[in-house]
Amino acid sequence: MELEEKAKYGEPRKYDPTFKGPIQNRGCTDIVCCILFIVAIAAYFAVGILAWSQGDPRKVIYATDSRGQFCGHAGTPLENKPYLFYFNIMKCASPMVLLEFQCPTTQLCVEKCPEKFMTLVKAYHSPTSFDYYKNFCKEGVNNKMGVPEILRQGLCPAMLTPSVPFTRRCFPALGKKGGVVTVGNISHFDDGSGTLREAKDLIDGVKNATVVMEARQVVMKIFEDFTQSWYWILIGLVIAMVTSLLFIILLRFLAGIMVWVMIVLVILVIGYGIFHCYMEYAALKGEAGANVTLQELGFQTDFSVYLQIRQTWLAFMIILAIVDVIIILLLIFLRKRILIAIALIKEASRAIGHVMSSLFYPLFTFVLLAVVIAYWAVTAVFLSTSNQPVYKVFNESVCSHSRETCEPANYSTSLMKTECPDSECLFAFYGGETVYHKYLIALQFYNVFLFFWCANFVMALGQMTLAGAFASYYWAFVKPDDMPAFPVFASLGRSLRYHTGTLAFGSLILSIIQIIRVLLEYLDHKLKGAKNKCTKFLLCCLKCCFWCLEKFVKFLNRNAYIMTAIYGKNFCTAAKDAFLLLMRNMIRVAVLDKVTDFLLFLGKLLVVGLVGVFAFFFFSGRVKAFENTAPSLHYYWVPIITVVIGSYLIAHGFFSVYSMCVDTLFLCFCEDLERNDGSAARPYYMSSTLREILWKQQAEDGAGERAKLQE
Repeated sequence: MELEEKAKYGEPRKYDPTFKGPIQNRGCTDIVCCILFIVAIAAYFAVGILAWSQGDPRKVIYATDSRGQFCGHAGTPLENKPYLFYFNIMKCASPMVLLEFQCPTTQLCVEKCPEKFMTLVKAYHSPTSFDYYKNFCKEGVNNKMGVPEILRQGLCPAMLTPSVPFTRRCFPALGKKGGVVTVGNISHFDDGSGTLREAKDLIDGVKNATVVMEARQVVMKIFEDFTQSWYWILIGLVIAMVTSLLFIILLRFLAGIMVWVMIVLVILVIGYGIFHCYMEYAALKGEAGANVTLQELGFQTDFSVYLQIRQTWLAFMIILAIVDVIIILLLIFLRKRILIAIALIKEASRAIGHVMSSLFYPLFTFVLLAVVIAYWAVTAVFLSTSNQPVYKVFNESVCSHSRETCEPANYSTSLMKTECPDSECLFAFYGGETVYHKYLIALQFYNVFLFFWCANFVMALGQMTLAGAFASYYWAFVKPDDMPAFPVFASLGRSLRYHTGTLAFGSLILSIIQIIRVLLEYLDHKLKGAKNKCTKFLLCCLKCCFWCLEKFVKFLNRNAYIMTAIYGKNFCTAAKDAFLLLMRNMIRVAVLDKVTDFLLFLGKLLVVGLVGVFAFFFFSGRVKAFENTAPSLHYYWVPIITVVIGSYLIAHGFFSVYSMCVDTLFLCFCEDLERNDGSAARPYYMSSTLREILWKQQAEDGAGERAKLQE
């Protein structure tokens, strides 16, 4: 019955006396995909060069006046004028601000924001006051021009209000006095036309003008935090790397002990997290405002506000408790399988001991990924800033040319100005009508797609390289005498020379699935306000299906690369052989692969937990010894999250060596069982320890299956 079941999944491997591990006599595979990948990379470089020639990152950093000039940019006439001043901030209350990201009023770069109330009418009669007032006017204003003429030409604002700089923009210095909104400590002001206005009339204008800037302000603060703490972040990442390397080395010599130590420490670290959350939750009892719910609070740009609410710590405590319980239950139910997985990790430790250079290969992968990420990020910034300034007509009265595109250089003599005398040609946004600008979205999409493809290629290269190195170890009959001198470098050379096309093919399939998932997430975001439940359900099903498909393709690709590293076959053949081999050994796959992955995941979790706790106490200033050492930050969680994410990636890189080693040894073991029978003529290549472990596991599973059949 078992033979019939196995026959469904292909014929087992036959004994081959000439097979000595990864074959040396091999040819190039998937050549068409290799050529396609090279052409795509060349086009990617062309897109980058085009973006760098057209883009201007200053558009993201600096404020822009009505002429599209950058305020405060070094080497320009406006170098000493870093702040943007609005002639009439109340016009920013228009809904068009949120649509066009620009207030329909003249904007000027100034050295300082106005510090006092002043109207043009009053300032005009005082030479000293008028000289101060001209700092907030366009060029060409003089005492010989009358006030009506100055206002008609829009050379000066009708009034000045005390303002403060915010994201390099001058906004009214609003406050409260006795429950009444004030600006410059007064509740009413002259708007320049003789009308007395209330200070609260400025609120809508300030609100609309700042809603677009708040996210940018948060980004700028986060950037400042990175500049203040980058060296401490690097130290944290180095600690994570040393900790990961130390765990890997200890696993090499004390695999059994270290696995149980990891399990216990993970439970203790999560337990401490639960205890800390409870102490924070209890400490906030009775504090003013601590009982506000997250829903009532809404979104806040200062994320430290959330840590002052009891509900936040309660949520953290519940999440950690659930994770801890799940881990404990899994350990209880998988206790027998864990013992087998530990033995397999011991065998992997012996393999890594003979291929020690494999431990440092993740550093090479990190460097390549860093290059890919940096190129994508820089190209994305230059593409997004490669638009040209677009100017539009803004006016106060009814005008048929309102919001039409205009040219500021000759606008004063244009027909638009003649028909709409009170209109102005102001900078609106960055855009463009050329062929290049029309296809900017397509270029951004290509940038994202090539990022996925290149990143997946780098990961695939690492998997095939390590697989080839560990396969060399397994199929060496006398270890390490029959192994190549430099197994990692030999495997890397074979992968790049013969199988670039195979790597590109597998990573292309995965990238297509990932880009579809990104598009589905984009659609989900766009349809959040939709009330069509059928559409939401369909979108949710599609997201779930493609998530499962991505996981399956990753698993299949990984095993296909192992088979390619050993036999030198193309992607489709290798994927088919790997799938059939795994199906012929389905029980072993279910038992060993996932349990081993779970144990290695606990190792990653431990490294992240230890480094994360250390980073939390250091950057938050909870430990008095670090109060004077830790940098002063806007958001102390910025470096903490960076260190935690970086630590996980580093730990994942090191532990992935073990994971790849276990997967490779497992597939080689399954091949070994089919090729050989343990006799003197056909001896097994596996170690006696591995044979004993896996035969014992097979016997236990067979006994379990027979017991079920008898029942």
